[in-house]
Amino acid sequence: MYLLDSNIFLELLLNQDKADEVEQFLRTKPKEKLYISEFSLYSVAIVLFHRKLFETFMRFLNDLIVTGGVRLLRLSVQDMEKMAAIALRFKLDFDDAYQYAVAEKLSLEIVSFDSDFDRTEKGRKTPAQLEV
Repeated sequence: MYLLDSNIFLELLLNQDKADEVEQFLRTKPKEKLYISEFSLYSVAIVLFHRKLFETFMRFLNDLIVTGGVRLLRLSVQDMEKMAAIALRFKLDFDDAYQYAVAEKLSLEIVSFDSDFDRTEKGRKTPAQLEV
């Protein structure tokens, strides 16, 4: 099962260099194995709203989460204490520590283009690495 970082969705939604890689990944993986953190959902929303891409956000929300089967996860207040320890241990910023804590709690594999996860025990995979 996979925790998808916000940069995965933004790559596709903003039609960036690796959009095709992300699209292929999303088409081939069963949606019930895909997860997004509440924090990543908000991060995607912030970027899209800043660019006035409201319809893109609503389509993303509906296609992937409401009807698409990608599951939404959040950390509890108790989990936040663990998240702070993770940030300190691996020298991660808030968003990466949040993602890592979610992935660790539920034994999920992190899917991201963010190389900061490479210095953690869990590491990360790109969509292309998971298509092999």
